[in-house]
Amino acid sequence: MATDTSRKVVLASRPTGIPGSSNFRIEEEGLEALADGQVRVDVTHLSIDAFIRTTLEEESYHTPVPIGGTIMAFGVGHVRESRSAGFAPGDAVCGPVGARSVATVPAGMLVKADETRAPLSARLGVLGLTSGFTAYMGVRHVGFVKAGETFVVSGAAGAVGSLAGQIAKLDGARVIGIAGGPAKTKHLVEALGFDAAIDYKGEDVAARLRELAPDGVDVFFDNVGGELLDVLLDQIRERARVVICGAISQYQGDMSQGVRGPSLYLRLAERHARMEGFAVNHFPDRYGEAEEALGGWLARGEIRLDEHVEEGLERFGDALGLLFTGGHTGKLLLAV
Repeated sequence: MATDTSRKVVLASRPTGIPGSSNFRIEEEGLEALADGQVRVDVTHLSIDAFIRTTLEEESYHTPVPIGGTIMAFGVGHVRESRSAGFAPGDAVCGPVGARSVATVPAGMLVKADETRAPLSARLGVLGLTSGFTAYMGVRHVGFVKAGETFVVSGAAGAVGSLAGQIAKLDGARVIGIAGGPAKTKHLVEALGFDAAIDYKGEDVAARLRELAPDGVDVFFDNVGGELLDVLLDQIRERARVVICGAISQYQGDMSQGVRGPSLYLRLAERHARMEGFAVNHFPDRYGEAEEALGGWLARGEIRLDEHVEEGLERFGDALGLLFTGGHTGKLLLAV
């Protein structure tokens, strides 16, 4: 039932470690009449992404959230009302709606979603900027993966990692995933088709990697950073590419104090290799290409992404914390 108020998640305090429910609170706000060019959306699901953690700092690459400010998040939903010619009530849409139940945003922030092509939640997963598009850009336009190469991805059971591994596999690479726990490594191999997987919680990653890739690693897609990045740098081949997508291991402390970088970066010089970081917004001219490729693979059943769904805005802080404790597999969503 439509209401004349919206519930939203605001920042109550800045986390000094893994965020939790105590760092957020739920507030209610009234809905004012729409202005020209605005669209009102009943939000159904929010994407729980690692970048959100960085916005909780006073200074951030992403726009920082002030104390009492609404948390930024991508979401999907249906248009309730519109004062934009491009949208009509009932349209399925996605965009940076914020962590709220009803979003009132400029029409330019939204993109229509075709629910006949894929479930709406896929716009936050396989067809989402922070998941599918990010994985696609990292594999195709930063890592330049080639058939026959050895491709290793960390955080492999998460949304970006699992998709990056599948895309590299479709491109003909031999894919090795690194994830935490036997259930996740089994999922990578048996459900997603990875060639092998390493349990960083129960195995010696360096030793196991030498067994699986005795000739070295051609492409490393890194979502974790920290000590694991050094392990991989020590085993890259000549002309290897190291793709820096994220460093979730470094998002758990006080980020204002900086993050720990690699100590073995000279392996890049020794092996004529390169390390390149990226964010999906660096490739806006490639969005159409990514959507066509990802949508085709999804329709043909050549790629998949499991969903882990938490229920209710009150669970926002706990859901965000799951990203850092290994409590999910696949795409982490919050049902509003």
